Amino acid sequence: MYKSRYSELDWLRVMLIFAVFLHHVFMPFNGDGWHVMNRESSKVLDDIMVYFEQVRLHTLFFIAGAGSVLLLHKVSASTFLSTKLHRLFIPLIFAMMIVVPPQNYFENIQEYQNLAQAYRSLIFSFNANHLWFVEFLFIFMLLAVPINLMLGTSSGSALLRAMEHIAVRKHGLLLLGIVVIGIRLCLKSVMRSQDTSLFNLSVSLFFLLFFMAGMCFMKNPKIWQALAANRATNFKWLIVSSIAFYAWYYRPDISDYVSLDMRWQLWWLISALVSWTGMLTLVGYVSAWCKQTPKWLHVTNELIYPFYIVHQTVIVALAFYIVQWDDSIAVKSLCLLVTSFIACYAICYLLIRPFNIMRYMFGLKVKAAETQGESILR
Repeated sequence: MYKSRYSELDWLRVMLIFAVFLHHVFMPFNGDGWHVMNRESSKVLDDIMVYFEQVRLHTLFFIAGAGSVLLLHKVSASTFLSTKLHRLFIPLIFAMMIVVPPQNYFENIQEYQNLAQAYRSLIFSFNANHLWFVEFLFIFMLLAVPINLMLGTSSGSALLRAMEHIAVRKHGLLLLGIVVIGIRLCLKSVMRSQDTSLFNLSVSLFFLLFFMAGMCFMKNPKIWQALAANRATNFKWLIVSSIAFYAWYYRPDISDYVSLDMRWQLWWLISALVSWTGMLTLVGYVSAWCKQTPKWLHVTNELIYPFYIVHQTVIVALAFYIVQWDDSIAVKSLCLLVTSFIACYAICYLLIRPFNIMRYMFGLKVKAAETQGESILR
């Protein structure tokens, strides 16, 4: 039923995590009030970044859902849950205690005498910070077991056949997104916050819908194949939704004619449309073009999870000093990009990959049990 390897998932994980890395590299320069900020900011940079915020993590959750189906096809539910406990939950707890505190230290450096004092104060605060993604992913993986069982029942099979009947049509995949967008609007009407908390259902359930979509698409090969087959059509819809996105983003003041509630609903509608069409387009083209996983991508795929865990702390620490330079935004951001990438790569390749204890704490298979296995997102 399933291929031995879906190379598109390997490529997408690496591409999307690198996109998250780029996003955080440029955060000190977009005027958004991040952990460490440059004195000057770029409105153009902020205008670009707000668009890509609608696509990256949504697609990551989608491919994580697809990967969970592949892994559940190979191992028992108990093995699956045990794997996620060791490779998601334990690294999350470890990272909240060890990796995250320096971010708070550099953000509020005047409150601490040194980093050691900050650790004493913050080590048991268990602040997820950028690791909310891992927190969400762990909970979604727990839910993947009952969802996968449900999709295997007669009712679940009937649902997948109905989805297939729609998906194989030219605009079918877009139509499937109407359900996702509709739920998003309903949730946002009662929970407007963008707080990345599991209890903020307008955020957590929206991401869960993408995760579940990945599961459903992978469970039915014809739906998955429709992603590549209809990629050009989905790309056209992405262009339309992108034009609508920026048309609304740069709109003149219409507060005298349209209520605040209606303006927010339109924003959420357009943003969700970009999220869905962006995901369809990205997965569709990568599925069509990326048919193999080269050796270097195997290694990169292994290290992409610890790279994600450490990247923001490294960026914040380096940005604290770089933003104090008397240089342009272009020079500072380029230096931050190069130095933080080298530092993250060195940490992952030299300090984490060779040592079993570090591998375990950062969600990698220990060497004694290491095989050519699945990525942490599966």
